[in-house]
Amino acid sequence: MAGKDVGNSEEKEQKDIGITVKKSEDFSEWYQQVILKSEFADYSAVSGCIVYRPESYLIWEKIQRIVDARLKKLGIKNCYFPLFIPERLLKKEATHLEGFSPEVAWVTHAGDTELDEKLAIRPTSETIMYDSFARWIRSWRDLPLRTAQWNNVVRWEFKHPVPFLRGREFLWVEGHTVFASKAEAEHEGLEITQIWEDVLKEYLAVAFFTGRKSKKETFAGAEYTISLESVLPNNKAIQGPDFHHDGQIFAKAYDIKFLNKNGENEFAYQNTWAISTRMLGVMFGIHGDDNGVIVPPRVAITHVAIVPILYDDTMDQVLKECRKLQEELSSTMYHGETLGVLIDDSNYKPGWKYHHWELKGVPLRIEFGPKDLEKKQAVLVRRDTGVKITVPLHEVTAKAKEILDEMQEHLYQKSVAIMNTAIITVHDMAAFEKALDERMIVYAPFCNSPACEDQIKAQTGAKTLNSPLEQKNSEMKCVSCGSVTKEYFYFGRSY
Repeated sequence: MAGKDVGNSEEKEQKDIGITVKKSEDFSEWYQQVILKSEFADYSAVSGCIVYRPESYLIWEKIQRIVDARLKKLGIKNCYFPLFIPERLLKKEATHLEGFSPEVAWVTHAGDTELDEKLAIRPTSETIMYDSFARWIRSWRDLPLRTAQWNNVVRWEFKHPVPFLRGREFLWVEGHTVFASKAEAEHEGLEITQIWEDVLKEYLAVAFFTGRKSKKETFAGAEYTISLESVLPNNKAIQGPDFHHDGQIFAKAYDIKFLNKNGENEFAYQNTWAISTRMLGVMFGIHGDDNGVIVPPRVAITHVAIVPILYDDTMDQVLKECRKLQEELSSTMYHGETLGVLIDDSNYKPGWKYHHWELKGVPLRIEFGPKDLEKKQAVLVRRDTGVKITVPLHEVTAKAKEILDEMQEHLYQKSVAIMNTAIITVHDMAAFEKALDERMIVYAPFCNSPACEDQIKAQTGAKTLNSPLEQKNSEMKCVSCGSVTKEYFYFGRSY
């Protein structure tokens, strides 16, 4: 064997870096371990704020590229506004301020000097941006105004942050758009929601249900919110990307008017929308297993890890063939980019390397040793199933692409199964509470009254998730108060 035999010390190191709990038995502890030990994130000296290590930030950059290209096709342009928001701007829309007040971190001093006005650290950018929009927009010719900014935001209200899923600082794109008519603004909702659905399904392999938020859970300052909700393997729900139609609410608060084609002044119609780094955590939590992370191929940075089996007498020939494989695979296009391929010729035993790349979630491993050299073959190992197949060298590239596509679809279908298995339909509170005790997502008729939702949350600890956009239901009784409704809502315990 090439290099030193590290023996027991290597086995101890492998044990130390491995996952020590089963995902099915303790999801929370498993999730914390898998995020840290795979080196996707680290804790920082600031409570609730994580370090996005290169392994995860590279994936976020890929999501940025995917989303940014789609947004640009719609004519949406990127911009950047200040991190700090004067208190007077935040106060202009009362509902918005009330919704975010518990989350706002304030800057009150510059050095030892108290500021004349407190500055909020951006929890979201409506207030700072719309102050400018009011100056920029004068006529219907200035519309539509479609902007987005990729930035960080700070929200400080919660006590139990979870890496990626609930952080006091996170990264996102926030879109802010202005239109001359309600119809134009609402049409954008279809466009943006389609992008979010495509990104979650086709790239992250994450299942979701799309719907409208309840009155109580609607974004502060919006007329309505459309959200994509996903379900983690512990049956907790989590909100993904969203779209908010603000109507003229912010326009009236910030005096965003325009002269229409008839020469009359009217208030504009606005939308806001976002997708954030939360989706990294959702992806890791849904797809990972007891060996570590599993990264869906279409967002993977490294698609293939080649692990040579090295002995002194055949090392040069084996490495030479591995480099040929790397060169061929690295020049192969896969869904708009070349495959990311590495050779692990480090000074560890093959078993340690297999474990290492499984922990990091690399979709495909290729094992290649003296016997494979002799037989002109390679062993391909899928990360999601662990299935090994032996493939002639001249077929490796085609087979690798085939496996990656199969894996992408398999991960999505597993996510669909997790979601569908978690949902149960009920029509009375006894069944509602029983289902929640069994950690289910409940689908039930609901009157959409904030007071009724408060009562349900106080009684069960569950909140509404969303309500399907298209429903054809006859009159039913609300699961809680018994009033007449025609809508079903999803309920659950969530992050």
